[in-house]
Amino acid sequence: MPDRSSSARGAARGITLSVDVVLFAARGNQLAVLLVTEPAGRGGRLRLSLPSDPLRADESLDDAALRIARDVSASTAAHLEQAGALGGARRQPDASGVSVAYFGLVPDVGAVRRNAEWVALAELPTLAVRQREDIEAALAAMRARIDQQPIAFRLLPAAFTLSELQAVYELLLGRRLHKASFRRSLHASALVEATDEWRSEGRGRPAQLFRYAPPRRRRQRRGIRFDLL
Repeated sequence: MPDRSSSARGAARGITLSVDVVLFAARGNQLAVLLVTEPAGRGGRLRLSLPSDPLRADESLDDAALRIARDVSASTAAHLEQAGALGGARRQPDASGVSVAYFGLVPDVGAVRRNAEWVALAELPTLAVRQREDIEAALAAMRARIDQQPIAFRLLPAAFTLSELQAVYELLLGRRLHKASFRRSLHASALVEATDEWRSEGRGRPAQLFRYAPPRRRRQRRGIRFDLL
């Protein structure tokens, strides 16, 4: 007979699986996170938290993350990727709760659903421990991928200046970059190509516009080297 002891123990522990979504966007010169308002306990008070919902029986983790992101943001997430899983009996003595965190990038902060608002990372309110860990995991996952995947371009229009691109990289990394080194590495990576358009930026001469250059061949691209200031 099959050994049902492990499944029985799992059922007894009341395993729950939820999906938490950390959506990032540029709000001015700050990186912001989308939070939702929900009741806090029986007192009727409201609190801010990450968008989260249990996994439904008929959906995958990716489908659940996409559904949750769509429920809170009127602007479709341009990038949505799993950041990691948190949980276990150690975190909840009366049950084994597991949450899978996703991070996403939203190019338009002007459109959010009801009871949702963008909050700068530097101004985050007090959140549950798990949700703080979700945000840290999301930031770490995003920054680990940013030099190998075209994540930063998700927050830019089709045509942009190199100064605008560097500003987005600095925003996502949370650090300033060396301008000359960034541009040399950017051109060497073949991630961008010049257009015939120019845009005036202040008193200086117009800046040339560039666009993201998708790979034309199946070859490994060089990542962008980040020399921090």
